[in-house]
Amino acid sequence: MRASISVARPLWIGLIGLALTLFCGSAWAQQQTRYVVTDLGTLGGSFSLAYGINNRGQIDGFSTLPGDGATHSFVIQNGVMTDLGTLGGPNSLSFTGMNNRTQVPGTAEMSLPDPNGEDFCGFGTHLVCLGFIWQNGTMSPLEALGGNNGQAAEVNQLGQVAGYAETNTPDPGCPAPQVLQYRPVVWTNGAAQTLPLYKSDPEGAAFWINDRGDVVGATGSCAAYDPRYGLPLAPQHAILWRGGNPTDLGTLGGLVNNSAFAINDVGQIIGASDLPGDTYQHAFFWQDGKMTDMGTLPGDVVSAAIGINNRGQVTGVSIDANGNIRAFLWQNGAMSDLNDLVVPGTPLYLLHGFGINDVGQIVGFAFQTETFEVHAFLATPVNATSAAGGTNAASTKVSLPASARKQIERWLGAHRFLPGSAGSN
Repeated sequence: MRASISVARPLWIGLIGLALTLFCGSAWAQQQTRYVVTDLGTLGGSFSLAYGINNRGQIDGFSTLPGDGATHSFVIQNGVMTDLGTLGGPNSLSFTGMNNRTQVPGTAEMSLPDPNGEDFCGFGTHLVCLGFIWQNGTMSPLEALGGNNGQAAEVNQLGQVAGYAETNTPDPGCPAPQVLQYRPVVWTNGAAQTLPLYKSDPEGAAFWINDRGDVVGATGSCAAYDPRYGLPLAPQHAILWRGGNPTDLGTLGGLVNNSAFAINDVGQIIGASDLPGDTYQHAFFWQDGKMTDMGTLPGDVVSAAIGINNRGQVTGVSIDANGNIRAFLWQNGAMSDLNDLVVPGTPLYLLHGFGINDVGQIVGFAFQTETFEVHAFLATPVNATSAAGGTNAASTKVSLPASARKQIERWLGAHRFLPGSAGSN
């Protein structure tokens, strides 16, 4: 997504019988579904983001530490948030979804300066960073492809990790500080397998892998670092790798900023694509060879679909021309403001949905209207008949104050699929 607005990025998996049962419920029941919202807190700082939720209700993401000087990945199990640490440097993050085996992927800094002066992971420190898998208290790095850096983007139930990593070959088309080429990768038992690029595209990245081994992402050319993708990429083609072969999913009419962000086990794919003229981006839903424009919430101009479950429910972000953002839920072909579905009484205004599991629980980040901080949230579906009463302090569209915008720009402006200001950039 390059000539349009910055937007943000997803979980699903398992329990297909339960999913089908829930999915086949009556239209009346679906209309009555509301959400109870929980503030997930932080690791001591003032900012946190929840990215993935598995079917066991475990959540991963990242948070600032006390003093807001660094971010660390976390996992929440049984209501307890655990700091996953780093690979020796100051920062780590899990802008990825975990699996039901409590394997948490992410990206973490080493203590070594990048020998080429690159800032591949966008922390602003110019340290070497690598993808990792965390399990049972141990963070294990994932090898690059002969270069210095890599990032993990998603893990499936088999433990296969999709992501991207540098080779040892310089790309003269890369603007400084990027020097080396990078490729889409799948790590199996820690060993990296490079995925082929689409036609003559020189770079690419994998963002999601389902339980069938299908991978989605984007290929394109090296460019200035783009926070929407978390790497220096100008994506031209939204790609599905099935059986290792790349397939172009098409576009919504734009020439650039076309990327697939997630695929469920049914083969439904979501992402974002530029519209004709490459001024704005819209979320898309792809199935059986057809890409559908999911549109935006009323009055907005940009959207991106980030998380999808096996029921075909989608969450993401919708953005107006002033850069104000709000989380959405898309189901049965219609997009709803997630804030309109929240049970009254919460001080949280839901800004962005990143992950959704097969039970329909949604995670992301929200504006705390009482403290003016930005915190990770969990939205849990309940029946509307048991969700009456109270007043929702965040029930109308919120224009973020400067303090909250500054938090988001600082902690999200350098990482994948995140919102900025609408229009060309």
